[in-house]
Amino acid sequence: MIEQVKNKIKEAIKNNYSIEEVILQDAKKDTADLAIPLFGYAKELNLKMPEIFEQLKTIIEKLPEVAEVTFLNGFLNINLEREVLTKNLLIEIFNLKNEYGTKKSNNETVVMDYSSPNIAKNFSVGHLRSTMIGNSLKLIYQKNGYKVVGINYLGDWGTQFGKMIVAYKKWGSKEEVLKNPINELQRLYVLFHEKAKDDETLEDEARHAFLMLEQGNEEMLELWRWFKDESLKEFTVMYDLLGVSFDSYAGESFYNDKMDAVVKELEDKNLVKLSDGALIVDLDETMPPALIKRSDGGTLYMTRDIAALLYRYHTYHFSKIIYIVGNEQKLHFQQLSKVAQKMGYDFDITHVNFGLVLLDGKKLSTRSGAFAKLSDVMTQAISDAKNAITEKNPSLENKDEVAHAVGVGAVIFNDLKNERHLDMEFNLANMLKFEGQTGPYLQYSGVRIHSILKNQEINTAEIDSSVYNQDHYFELLKLVAQFPLTIERAMQNNAPNVISRYLLSLCQGFNQFYAKQRVIVPEEGIKQANLLLVNAVLTIIEEGLRLLGMKALKEM
Repeated sequence: MIEQVKNKIKEAIKNNYSIEEVILQDAKKDTADLAIPLFGYAKELNLKMPEIFEQLKTIIEKLPEVAEVTFLNGFLNINLEREVLTKNLLIEIFNLKNEYGTKKSNNETVVMDYSSPNIAKNFSVGHLRSTMIGNSLKLIYQKNGYKVVGINYLGDWGTQFGKMIVAYKKWGSKEEVLKNPINELQRLYVLFHEKAKDDETLEDEARHAFLMLEQGNEEMLELWRWFKDESLKEFTVMYDLLGVSFDSYAGESFYNDKMDAVVKELEDKNLVKLSDGALIVDLDETMPPALIKRSDGGTLYMTRDIAALLYRYHTYHFSKIIYIVGNEQKLHFQQLSKVAQKMGYDFDITHVNFGLVLLDGKKLSTRSGAFAKLSDVMTQAISDAKNAITEKNPSLENKDEVAHAVGVGAVIFNDLKNERHLDMEFNLANMLKFEGQTGPYLQYSGVRIHSILKNQEINTAEIDSSVYNQDHYFELLKLVAQFPLTIERAMQNNAPNVISRYLLSLCQGFNQFYAKQRVIVPEEGIKQANLLLVNAVLTIIEEGLRLLGMKALKEM
């Protein structure tokens, strides 16, 4: 709403002057609502500031949203028709509810590749970043009118499966795997590497086992399918816990029969050449060549990713494809984009990169301690959340449900509150605090508003909108009005933290407002105006939390 007014003012000025960019900013507190610095314009138009002010004033004050235009210290200050703007926006939100900020379908499809854990390995804290950034971006793009296809590109192929098969056949048992599938398979994988240090023949056995798997040996295929099925069962439990879903689980193995066609297309287009026995595509001076086939004839990640890219385009007809993968894969996706371009495809390929998960400043791995497994982290987070909730509200009936939402939400928000390309420090105690920049703080702010609105009915016909002229009302209203633009910016930057930071500002703004203003007052018109405003704040908090993949609460 405020942005729309700003755009109207800018257009009105541009229609009368050949000015490329109109600088329109929020005014200093207690001076006005908006301000235009006149220093540059006076010079550009060769006029004195009072003269340019009078000319611009004549243009701007004609707009119905503008109440007053004044001149102060070189600035054209604009006061808006606060009462009308606020009332109209709040009634709009009241009617739209969680559809506020939603754009109509644009009939475009975006494909997102995210999460992508390796089969037969524990779902670690390290996988959290791709999973939750991808899930949030999927929701954000949908809110902006796109159809989104979420793909979990499972790591379900490669020489590690030869190692797994050899380890299972030598030292494993079906009974032990069935007891605890992923832990046992990972134990066997680690055991293989330990044994291979003293027995070099194991690596040869593993390569042979994988070759048999590639050639369709039924025994090897049966073991591989079993390992994959057991892994997916465990992954599904974790995804359900996080509230994450996918439209496709087509992993690396899905593209085995599609890579020869990629190599042939590259050859037909004269894009490949031999280099030390390997097949490569030369790119440009800024990056090394893309390896398509090893000297032994084996295909590589690049071949598989090109096959996946072409399959996804022909299947989903995407207008954009996004890969949510760590910073360390930056070169790979630059090469993928360049190869696709050389092949004659005009794909919009975006690599949404992110940093590492750190514990005490060190990179987490599957052997870095109890908190490497995400299931351990979530169990602990939910347990700690339940303890905190019991202490604060011992009579709360649905403690387990609330603890789940708070614990899981705390971990998710800690991931999504910072710029994604930065490394993330993992400190569970800090995540679960009910004050500061945390998920529980946002959830509690929503609960606080629910308690205000409880047993209250909003009647938009009875509001006394004159209260919206007051500064503390309008400051909160300006935050409320930023939500649609915030969603758009989050999408444009592929950055969920834009929404996270906005929600923190909105909750802080609400709490400051609440400290100054009683909501439930004797005067019915003022009470209705207050209820309408705080209802709008609650609507945005709940929808914002949903876009981050978190649950809003009514009690905690």
